[in-house]
Amino acid sequence: MDEKDVQILKSMEDLETTSTEAVSDATGIPISTIHYRLNKLRETGVIKNDRLDIDLDKLGLGVTILVEVFTKDDRNHTESGRIISEVEGVTKVFFTMGSTDFIALARLPDSDSVERLISEFEELDAVARTDSTFVIDRELDSHYALQQYAEETLVEELIEE
Repeated sequence: MDEKDVQILKSMEDLETTSTEAVSDATGIPISTIHYRLNKLRETGVIKNDRLDIDLDKLGLGVTILVEVFTKDDRNHTESGRIISEVEGVTKVFFTMGSTDFIALARLPDSDSVERLISEFEELDAVARTDSTFVIDRELDSHYALQQYAEETLVEELIEE
């Protein structure tokens, strides 16, 4: 990966598009070069897929719940994480250090769904207990991590000399 790859990836996230034409217009990099580099980034696993972004609020999944999950001591964290991730509505699961074993993020349609979610967690054999937090407002809720960085920082931190 080099500076041009960072420019392409950063531009894609800033523009929130996979349009090579838009990225070319923004960066001045020829479309053919962008196609070549994106294929290389896919081959190396840096790009995992071509995603379809959906506004979950407009779709009807506007309730966000953070669930701290405390597992039973005798459970393997990999297996527990897999089980937790299978609960309907859970979109992210993080294995954490500290007193909390996992933090699960769920996007749900309404308060009835929150009750169902918590009940499903309580029924899991791997789970000792949960502590849930209802998100009132999402101040930052981007899955475009590169938007939160200056291009110069990414080049400095990610590119090996």
